[in-house]
Amino acid sequence: MLEFQKVVREAELLPPPEFQLETQSIEFRTDPLISTRTRINVQRAGRLTEAKKVDLSDYINKTREDCLFCPENIEKTTPLFVKDIWEEGRIKNRCYVLFPNRYPFGEYHAVGTLTDKHFLDLDEFPLEPIVDNLLACKEYVLTVYKKKGARYPTWIWNHLPPSAASQVHPHTQIWIDTEPTNWTGALIKKSKEYFDKNKRSYWEDLVEKEKDRERWVGENDSLAIIATFAPHGNREIQFIFKEASNLAELSERQANDLVDCVLKTLKWYKEEGMNSFNLSTFSAGVDEKLNYYRLNVKMMSKPVFQPDYPYYTAYGGTVELWHGEYVVDTLPENVAQKLKHIFR
Repeated sequence: MLEFQKVVREAELLPPPEFQLETQSIEFRTDPLISTRTRINVQRAGRLTEAKKVDLSDYINKTREDCLFCPENIEKTTPLFVKDIWEEGRIKNRCYVLFPNRYPFGEYHAVGTLTDKHFLDLDEFPLEPIVDNLLACKEYVLTVYKKKGARYPTWIWNHLPPSAASQVHPHTQIWIDTEPTNWTGALIKKSKEYFDKNKRSYWEDLVEKEKDRERWVGENDSLAIIATFAPHGNREIQFIFKEASNLAELSERQANDLVDCVLKTLKWYKEEGMNSFNLSTFSAGVDEKLNYYRLNVKMMSKPVFQPDYPYYTAYGGTVELWHGEYVVDTLPENVAQKLKHIFR
């Protein structure tokens, strides 16, 4: 059955300037489904890599001059879909434009703008355009599936350079693969194994168990919201759908409920002094309505983007990239307690 395993160990050092003995606690947590390990040391949050107040106005104005995604440029600076994917070349409405990624890392990889405005802060995003973007991406996913047979969609949102976003202008990405990503594939496989062994859904058990624990944030009609027990990044939040197992199943109501949760989390990130984040979906195949798997979405904050700060570093290093273990400095229990007031 589902278990939350953690081990606490201590590291000793003699830090400057007094070089007196200091002990720091490190939590080693194991993901309940996949068994990957996360290392948490909350004292790392005190390093000089996250400033609470950052003025991005000069940077925003500078990048606005030749932005590829701003309304006056987008028609001449972004690619068109080939005609057998989308006859009109791009998918458009009042708020978004969806077009192929100029440098794709998937066979069917598109980018969708979220607004005509060049920049929005984390507490400035309106709900409707993001819902529209998500539903347009769903339409693209279904089109690709019907015409080309690719089955596994991933919807992501990267904001500002620490998240690996190459453009400041708010945008999301959607790609559809023949096979799931490594992590999504592992989630689906392990969920099936858990179901076969326990005759219950891992995701239902996870939600049921977390409701009585410190990591529980809240829920709405479509989703449960928790702070991930063994997170891959700081301030990581997980949204677990109660019914849908894949992105193509989403109704407009479910899309609204998801985006509402995302915007509440962004508001809290702003309160915490953050300005950059990542979001990703983990979806079963569009032709799979699985009783043992649930569509889920994760968000994490990234180090505060400070264009002129000499000690700025992007998140992600050797342990994350080559060893599959994640270095984190925010406790999930603290994340949930701090975020709860937004969802009340």
